[in-house]
Amino acid sequence: MKKIDNVTQSDTRALLLSGLGVLGFSGTLPATRLAVPHLGVVQVGLGRALLAAVCAALVLLGSRAALPSRAQCTRLLVVALGVVVGFPWLSGWALTRMPASRASLVVALTPLLTAALSVLRDKARPPLRFWLGSGLGTACVMVYLAVSAGEQTAAAGSSMLPEMALLLATLCAAVGYHEGARLSVEMGGVRVISWALVLAVPLVLPIVLSQPLPFSQSLPSKDVPYSAWLGFGYVSLISMYGAFFFWYNGLSRAGVARASQVQLMQPLLSLAWAGIFVGEELSPWLFLTGVAVLGSMSVAVRSSVGSRPARPAHLAQGKVNHPATGHSAQRADLKRRLTPYVVSVTEQTRR
Repeated sequence: MKKIDNVTQSDTRALLLSGLGVLGFSGTLPATRLAVPHLGVVQVGLGRALLAAVCAALVLLGSRAALPSRAQCTRLLVVALGVVVGFPWLSGWALTRMPASRASLVVALTPLLTAALSVLRDKARPPLRFWLGSGLGTACVMVYLAVSAGEQTAAAGSSMLPEMALLLATLCAAVGYHEGARLSVEMGGVRVISWALVLAVPLVLPIVLSQPLPFSQSLPSKDVPYSAWLGFGYVSLISMYGAFFFWYNGLSRAGVARASQVQLMQPLLSLAWAGIFVGEELSPWLFLTGVAVLGSMSVAVRSSVGSRPARPAHLAQGKVNHPATGHSAQRADLKRRLTPYVVSVTEQTRR
């Protein structure tokens, strides 16, 4: 297959799948920002997993999916703790104390952390061009954070706790993305996120039930607006479930290190959604940062990464080769040579 800038047609399709997943993820922070003030941090951060788990259970039952092995269950719990519990809970708490536009730039650190995990665990060997692209995007984020955090601290005396919580949430997401991509090679992206959600229910359900209901006096407003319910529906059905179908399949096909860099465009999309739906005032510097991050992403994804957790060849081609297939040519040749002797012996036997 002919390559163009180290990106094959197969890789392009895989990166497109990753891009569709990122498009779904990009609305997470603005939607969370809409829902949390009216529904509560725990109800939005963890309650979304319960609604998504109902859909996941229906999909697993409808497809008659096989039960995961004990080893796979352990790895699925890692995925669940990362993307079902850790990231939603921590990011929900942070978004009560910082705007979604600024939080989206902290989340832009996820691709670099995911790539680092791929290097450590998959023995991937990204070239210098990859690290320059990924590092440049990360540097843009850090410069903006340093400037904006300094301005806010001087103006309002705010602490860095929301940023620290969001950084920890980003690390949880990176771990969940990486482990989920590795499992997708064996199970497929739909089964991975579906089983992760189902396995997380015993952990999430008691915590959610221990919190006040949205209409109780403990929350700021008993009259929950439609925008809050729409935000909750989005993070439950799209961010927590549907987007992972594309995201995990893209990561497993194109390689974790390379495909994860597509997520560098998530801040730019999140900024647009925050301005359109949340009404946040956007600084021109945010857009310039987003453009720089988008350019860095294009450099990173066009870099050839040494190794990746690719689907085995016989699975990727949709067929399973018999162990003896490699000797088919030898058997055919032997049959051709022996046929005259077999015919001769048969005729003599008949006589």
